[in-house]
Parts: sequence; structure tokens; C-alpha cells
Amino acid sequence: METISTNRSFAGTQGVYSHASAETGTEMTFAVYVPDHEQGVKLPVVWYLSGLTCTHANVMEKGEYRKAASELGLIIVAPDTSPRGEGVADDEAYDMGQGAGFYVDATEEPWAKHFRMRSYIEQELPALIVREFPVDMERQAIFGHSMGGHGALTIALRNPDRFKSVSAFSPIVSPIHCPWGVKALGGYIGNDQAAWREYDACALIEDGARVADILVDQGTSDNFLEEQLKPQLLADACDKAGIKLSLNMREGYDHSYYFISTYMADHLLWHADRL
Repeated sequence: METISTNRSFAGTQGVYSHASAETGTEMTFAVYVPDHEQGVKLPVVWYLSGLTCTHANVMEKGEYRKAASELGLIIVAPDTSPRGEGVADDEAYDMGQGAGFYVDATEEPWAKHFRMRSYIEQELPALIVREFPVDMERQAIFGHSMGGHGALTIALRNPDRFKSVSAFSPIVSPIHCPWGVKALGGYIGNDQAAWREYDACALIEDGARVADILVDQGTSDNFLEEQLKPQLLADACDKAGIKLSLNMREGYDHSYYFISTYMADHLLWHADRL
């Protein structure tokens, strides 16, 4: 692991780091915020997964999480959204390729060689984080925005013993029922409909996956609300499964980081209460 930068902020350290990933076959960059703490103490860790076109830097620069994380004693890890670099497959469209990994392990060409974000987030990066940072892996939470909300929900549902809590801002709740998801899943993993269900929160719940509760904040003025996000599908799935869903429809808010930063501290407090 190499350190790209470290900066003091709110009685803690915001760092940016890189490492050679065996899963993606590329250099991967990620951000970690660590509050000040006593020597030898391990802190709970909250994973934040970003949305389409984003890198680790979007939430780091616009998310406004450090004050709340410092006060609550939470380590925040923000990975990139895809492999990047020369020789890595890409697409001219913003919703496919670099910056749009959808947190899947691709099986189709030209994506299969590098696009293994599921294994990277679920296995490789956590192993690195636990070696290099003072994290208590028995106290983990996960959240994200848009495509990252999809990632957070599906990863938590597939790993309920690992994560104590899961939340999302404006998540893609059912990729199999929206244009972004159909394009990404078809492109990355082909026409195997059973495999698609592993990457769809509503389908996972229908197939028996369970978490105790879920928090979702969604802006009512989000341009993607009706066509891509469809939070009512998650509400229906949770209702049928007996999962407690706190779905907050926030009047007038859009899909931007202005929305995320407004409710970031609320989400971190929600997670801290469960860690």
C-alpha cells in the first residue's frame, strides 16, 4: 500500500492510498478517514460506495462526513467505483465501463479481466484495511449513493453476518427493472437471469436474504426517481419480507451531493447506534 496524501481534519486524519489489486489487475485508489483515538483501540468502520462517474474523491470532497465521523468515532472507507487505467476496458457512455463498475464480478468480455468489484469490495480491500488500519471488523456498516446504494444494499444482503447496518441515498433498488441496471448487468454478466438476481436488492430479498432494517433517503426532485431508482419496489419487497425499512422521501432534494451532505450526519448516527 502506498500513501498518496494525508491531511488533518476534525481531530482525525483523512488519507488517500493506493495498492496493486490482484482482483482487478490494476492500481486501485481509496480514501480512509480515521478519527483520533487511544493507542491500541480499534474503531468501527463504515464503508461508503459511490455512484456512477464517481471516484473515491467525490464523497471525500463533498460528503461532509468528517465532523460526524470524528464525534462518533467511526472510520470511513471510500473505495473507487471501478478499475481504471490504460488497457482497462471502457465505454463512451457514462453508465458503463470505468466509473461504472456496478459492484459486480464481470464474466463477459471485454470486462471480465478487470471488472471484479464485488470480490474487490467484499474480500480484497477489507483484508488490506484490517492489516493497515485500526478497524474493528466485528463492527462494520455500509452505505452508498445511487449505484453505490445498490452496491451497499446487495453486499449487505449477501453478507448479513458481516454488516451490522446498511443504508443508502437514492439507491438503484432493482437493477433488473431499470435501464441502467439492465444495460450494466447484461453487459457485464450476460443473459444469465439467475446471476442478475445476486445483484438486485429486491430480488435478493424475494429469494430469502434478510437484514434487520434499512434506512433510505430519497429526494422527491431527483431526475432519476421514476425511471431508474423506483424506491417503492424496495418498500414492497421489505414489507412482504418483514424487514423494517425507513424510507424518507425528502421534499425538493435532487440526486446531487448537496442532498447527500444534508443527511450524511443522520446516516452516520443511525449506523453508530447499531455498531
